[in-house]
Amino acid sequence: MTVELRNPQTLGAVASSDPVLPERWCNLLTRLPEPLPPVLDPPGAETSPIALMRRIRLRELLTQDESTKPWIDIPGEILERYEEMGRPTPLTRARRLETYLGTSARIFLKREDLLPTGSFKLNSAIAQCYFARQEGAEKLVSETGAGQWGQALAYACRLYDLGSVVFWASVSEQQKPGRSALTRMLGATVYPSPSAETDVGRQLLADGQAPLGSLGSAIGEAICYARDHAEFRYVSGSNLPHVLLHQTVIGLETRRQLEILGARPDVLIACVGGGSNLGGFMGPFLEDKAARGDELRLVAAEAASAPRLTRGELRYDHSDPVGITPLTRSYTLGRDYPLPPTHVGGLRQHNGSAVIGVLRKHGLLEARAFEEREIFEVGSLIVRLEGLLPAPESCHALAAAIAIARENPREKRNIVVCISGNGWLDLEGYREHLPS
Repeated sequence: MTVELRNPQTLGAVASSDPVLPERWCNLLTRLPEPLPPVLDPPGAETSPIALMRRIRLRELLTQDESTKPWIDIPGEILERYEEMGRPTPLTRARRLETYLGTSARIFLKREDLLPTGSFKLNSAIAQCYFARQEGAEKLVSETGAGQWGQALAYACRLYDLGSVVFWASVSEQQKPGRSALTRMLGATVYPSPSAETDVGRQLLADGQAPLGSLGSAIGEAICYARDHAEFRYVSGSNLPHVLLHQTVIGLETRRQLEILGARPDVLIACVGGGSNLGGFMGPFLEDKAARGDELRLVAAEAASAPRLTRGELRYDHSDPVGITPLTRSYTLGRDYPLPPTHVGGLRQHNGSAVIGVLRKHGLLEARAFEEREIFEVGSLIVRLEGLLPAPESCHALAAAIAIARENPREKRNIVVCISGNGWLDLEGYREHLPS
């Protein structure tokens, strides 16, 4: 696979003059074992959710969702923004963790937590805000779960002089006051969801549904808000093909950094909620997976409180609780699934990406689920060993890496983990799980 790359400003632990930052995104849709299942309108619907989506979304992102090109050029201005914000991100060795585990495996960490907003979400936020400005949009509205996407969108909107409104799952917004304050400081208007600002929110409040809120309730409200406010365009932070496309900078960089080190990955691990960090991290390795089969393991780490891939069904479902979204075929727990008030807001949703659904269906993707107690114990271990405070979501990927390293400690292999975000604005969750 040939990739055009730019010279990096820094490679962190992989110091080299070799180029690392890709100039093209990798289109996962052209690398799947079957075509992506089409989105559908629900039978008997009075209005078409698909038509609504096409009206309130950005044209370029709709085009990217349907592209058959294997590679899509990254506009030069986006590349400049990527470089300004610290791309390529470092690929580092977790040597103290390796020693602690007594494993012969090498554990590599792809450090998306070092980006300015503390997570990988900025990779797509920058791109989407660029396209919004190109199309003359003035304001964007979206949803967020743990708040990482909301924060990244507010940051990117500030760069492009765009207004931003964010509907945030209420329980997570309350759990993360620091991230909420910072998102507002960056210029976003934030509404905990469900809210009284939209028809969807008022319906949920009146019915007593989802009082804690969820990513699904926030999605429904953001779409409803864009429908009723013509000056807004609706954007998403996960699930959709164009978001996974933008996130392939993670996997393309990782691939080249490993090549520079003379290492070949044997296990790739990422946490999975909607699926954008996993898809972006693993997508550029799908051809390797096809060639190597079981020699290359792709592992998704999810929350036991929202176990879509380990306990869900592969079927069509809405992404929101009231059915304002089109039907998407992926793994789902059902839109009425009672999601508990965990601190893992980024993985707290009932369904995920159709792209991830195809990978799981064809046996290309393993899945493991972890309890909240386990992942905060892992995060506390990592901060002691590596001086890195991972986001609760990233702790799932690290928990999976530790479990796999322990399966056969004498086996020499390369385990590569995507650290999707840092945990500095998730300290309330860590504090609740400190031993008494």
